[in-house]
This record gives sequence, C-alpha cells and structure tokens, in this order.
Amino acid sequence: MNIDGFALVTGAGSGIGRDCAIAYAIEGAAGVAFADLDPVAATAAAQESKLLATNPDYRALTIEVNVRDPDSVQEMVDTVVMAFGRIDYSVNSAGVGVEQPAEISKASVREFERFMDVNVKGTLLCVRAVSAQMKQQEARHFSLRKSTPARSCGRGVIINLGSSNSYVATPNIVQYTASKHAVMGITRNAGAPGFSSIRDPSQFDLPLVGGNSDDRASGGGRSEFGICDESSGADGPRASFVTGAGWMVDGGATLQLQT
Repeated sequence: MNIDGFALVTGAGSGIGRDCAIAYAIEGAAGVAFADLDPVAATAAAQESKLLATNPDYRALTIEVNVRDPDSVQEMVDTVVMAFGRIDYSVNSAGVGVEQPAEISKASVREFERFMDVNVKGTLLCVRAVSAQMKQQEARHFSLRKSTPARSCGRGVIINLGSSNSYVATPNIVQYTASKHAVMGITRNAGAPGFSSIRDPSQFDLPLVGGNSDDRASGGGRSEFGICDESSGADGPRASFVTGAGWMVDGGATLQLQT
C-alpha cells in the first residue's frame, strides 16, 4: 500500500479517529500524531500503536488540540512538522454527537451552533492549516511498476470523515445532517486547486449518532473498520489522482435511499 510517510489524525483518542491512527501504524507509517481534545485518551491510543507498528523506525506523537480554536490547530500542525518534518496524510475525524434529537420545528439552535463550530469550523481550520503546510512540502514520487518511471503522488493527502448524511438526511438530526453536508462542501471546494489531494470517505453508522452497531448485509462488520481501511487506502500513492471526491463506505446500506 506504500504508506510509509507521516500521518496526523484528529479525534484520535477514540472511535474511528483512533482506529484510523492505529491503522497507519499497522500499514507502515513512519510516524503518527494522535491529536485529540482528551490528551489521556490520545496517549493511550498512541501507546497501543507502538505495539502494532510495522515500521522499525515508527514514532508516535500525542497532541492536545481544540479544533474550534485557530491558534490550537496551528500549534498542532507546527508541532507535527517540528517532530516529523512534514505531514503526508491528514485525517480530520474530530466531531461531536447529537444530544437533542428533534424534528426541525423544535430543533435546538444552541446544539446546531455547536455542530457548526466543531464539525464544520473545526474541519475548515484543520484543512486550512494542513493544506498551507502541504503547499510548502516537496512532492513525493513512487513507481507503480519497475518498467514505468516514477510519478508524483503529490505533496500530501487530506481525508475528511463525512457520513451518509453528507448526501442524504436522517430524521430529527438536522444539526448533524447540515454539518456533514458542509464537510462534503469543504472537501470539494478544497480539492479544486489540486496542490494536495483531499477526499471524504462517508460512512453509515457512527457511535456519535444513535450507537447503532449492527452488521450490514453486504459489508459485514461495523463500519468504522471499513472506514479505516478505506482511509489508509485512499492515502496511498495509487489513489494520487483522486481529489475533491466523496466515497460512500457503508457496505451498501444507503443504496436504497439514493435516487
């Protein structure tokens, strides 16, 4: 898979973010930065990654970050660059869960603002800071086959974790649906310049929304494992021409909902 660079994952202390960060270690990354609002959880995940890492030179870094704060996000990026020298893969997984489900006429404005602040503004701040760093980096090159010349795989890859709600709507959670539509919009807009590759793998069930963890008929197993596999695969050099794209990674669960 050629995952041998340096990764930064937000929301890495738990859930999908944690599993994605550890997946990088397993796939051969040279280093992974575990960034989270909860430094204790991030440290525990980072320690576990050291036991599973396959790169003999692997390094794990723990960073406390508040993705709503531009200064905190910039400090996170600066810390990673100081430690690793560059950021090759960035996964934006930090997010908040629904506390007050309600039909739209009774939707909480305060909770809506909380989702916009973390899921949308947080994603924007991370993409902005990381993309600025990637613009300064030298492009990496790889050769797919011995018979072909090496080609550029870009200056870095940014993955924004979306949701089926980036495309469709779930009743009574307008705050979540609106925020995930916005994440998809950020992904597409950021991909337009083309200096780095930016992608949005979208999943069906999240612990943040309802805690639904049943197996999907065609996918099998909980969707966060599929998300981690797709995220690490999307970061590989073979996907270097993919940018501004959204991938539905849900085992086919939402096919019946699309028109």
